[in-house]
Amino acid sequence: MIAYLDTSVLLRVLLNQKNKLAAFTEIDRAISSKLLKIECLRTIDRLRLTEELSESEYLSSIEQLYSSFDTIEFIDVSDFILNRAGMSFPVSIGTLDAIHLISAQYWKERNDFDLYFLTHDQLLGKAAKVLGFKVQGLESGI
Repeated sequence: MIAYLDTSVLLRVLLNQKNKLAAFTEIDRAISSKLLKIECLRTIDRLRLTEELSESEYLSSIEQLYSSFDTIEFIDVSDFILNRAGMSFPVSIGTLDAIHLISAQYWKERNDFDLYFLTHDQLLGKAAKVLGFKVQGLESGI
């Protein structure tokens, strides 16, 4: 499976949280925005600062995260991506989610492959479906 990874999917797997995506192991090629790096690092650091992760858990998570980064094909957050993310969408969507969605769309337009969109975020999943992506990771069907 060739899949665009939203931050929520990678973090659930990395932090071994409940309801992590079973299909994660089926990914042959992972694609994401460079935004994913920042979102993951900020979340893990926040969990350390709020003492939801011990120091050893934090260090292990950071190590696993950087190892994961080596397996992901990253899309730059270019002016083109930012301009398209600022345009109107058929459904309500936040700023960072718009960047993820447009990054996936940008990749799909330039490659002749079927791209799955993996997210646990209900609104982002709905927006991805509206734009024609096959979405996995939503607990309830949209």
